[in-house]
Amino acid sequence: MRMRKFMALALAGCVTLSVTACGGSGSAATTAAGSTAAEADTTAAGEAADTEAAAEGVSKGLTPEERAKEFITVGTGPTSGIYFPIGGAFATALSDYGYQTSAEATNATGQNIQNILNGDAEIAIAMQDAVMQAYTATGAYEGMEPATGLKSLMRLWPNYVQLVTTADTGITSVEDLKGKRVGVGAANSGVEINARMILDAYGITYDDITPDYLAYGEAIDNMKNGQCDAVFVTSGLPNATVMDLGVSYDMVVIPIDGEGREKLVNDYPYYAESVIPANTYNNTEDVEGVFVYNIMLVREDLSDEMVYDILNGVFENISTIKASHNAADKNIDITFGVDDIQLPLHPGAEAFWKDNGYMD
Repeated sequence: MRMRKFMALALAGCVTLSVTACGGSGSAATTAAGSTAAEADTTAAGEAADTEAAAEGVSKGLTPEERAKEFITVGTGPTSGIYFPIGGAFATALSDYGYQTSAEATNATGQNIQNILNGDAEIAIAMQDAVMQAYTATGAYEGMEPATGLKSLMRLWPNYVQLVTTADTGITSVEDLKGKRVGVGAANSGVEINARMILDAYGITYDDITPDYLAYGEAIDNMKNGQCDAVFVTSGLPNATVMDLGVSYDMVVIPIDGEGREKLVNDYPYYAESVIPANTYNNTEDVEGVFVYNIMLVREDLSDEMVYDILNGVFENISTIKASHNAADKNIDITFGVDDIQLPLHPGAEAFWKDNGYMD
């Protein structure tokens, strides 16, 4: 479904939450307490709901005893990015719900897609544009087998494509990148896929620039040292690394607008027109741009009951997730539904969202 145009509100400073683990080591294990006698007594309404769910082939979740035996690894992102604290908060929320969990620091979207397909993570954050390319074997994934095993759990927050430079480069538009050294993100990362698509929409190829295949934190460090002219950053707002650049340097956020943006949004419906609001960084006016949603992937081979139960746990402890970052607070809530997700839902997730009135 084509995403609707989104006009962002000015966002406050980022609030981070300490997370439980990184690099795949360590876990926050919680053993759920046994059911009480009161919990064992089901009401007539509860029995009716269970009967209806059974008729649809999906139960309402797991028992506390079943939940305590399951381990959930959450694929996040680099420790310097937004995926890491928000993914860590998902791990904490599900631990509080009774699962054994860990949050794994990764290289973000590309690695998370692969980890889900390999069974190395149960849920993982990823940008929807890269996910859909993997699912359809197009773009960066052209020539590969379609990753039809990818399934979605829920919609997350919008990732804004931010193209930043410093005033001394003279770059004021995407077209000005020709002949420049540009940080495009790690090869085949979500950021690099964004950069390639956006440049293409403006008729620019990598032959027209000198691409630096670096994560945006490293690329911005290079820009501070005069070794890079502009950097693509794709994240929620605000991004701490970009904020830091704006404190010490005369930073410029380059607009993504005009005919190039129109072509991008028309060709790739998972992009939407947006603005980076004034005063998000050192910008005194709104800057035209685009965003693409992050989604939470889930392993296809998890049982429908467990996936349904994971969503129960997420929204029972949603305050933990909202407290992890301003982008999560503004954009992760059951009321947003799943209309913007193009990747097929896991059957357990589909049952959950139907039960909560967000699907026919």
